[in-house]
Amino acid sequence: MFGRKRKLEITREKPSSKRRFAAGSIAGAAGAFFLDPQSGRRRRNVTRDRALGMLRRVSGRAESAGRGVAAEAYGVSQKVQHRQEEPKTYDDATLAQKVQSEIFREADVPKGKVDVNAAEGVVELRGEVDSQALIDDLVAKTRKVQGVREVENLLRVGSG
Repeated sequence: MFGRKRKLEITREKPSSKRRFAAGSIAGAAGAFFLDPQSGRRRRNVTRDRALGMLRRVSGRAESAGRGVAAEAYGVSQKVQHRQEEPKTYDDATLAQKVQSEIFREADVPKGKVDVNAAEGVVELRGEVDSQALIDDLVAKTRKVQGVREVENLLRVGSG
């Protein structure tokens, strides 16, 4: 067994006579269907039109999917390119409005009791609020606003 070389024989099974008969019957029926002298031309044209229509639908779906993938890839590339916002310089009035829009977003912040002023990137918060935690929150939010160099906290806890 170890010293002998064995040939590996690949045997291909021949189709049985029943299979050949079935294949021949199907081919004959298709030929009779498409080559019929009265309706064969119409059947061939209808079959061709349906096949081409199916190809157009499939290619349209593939094209649409390709456009979707391309749009998604473009969006990802834009996110990568613009990961960080470019530093901007704001004038004092714009910076004060930007700070106000950021810190007064929540409904529980007393908008009428806090004044915001800005001068050369230094933001001044002045007024009376209900708790020290709210003061700390407003100062932290103000520091996160782009363009703020420093925060001057003149807020105090008042008697509500």
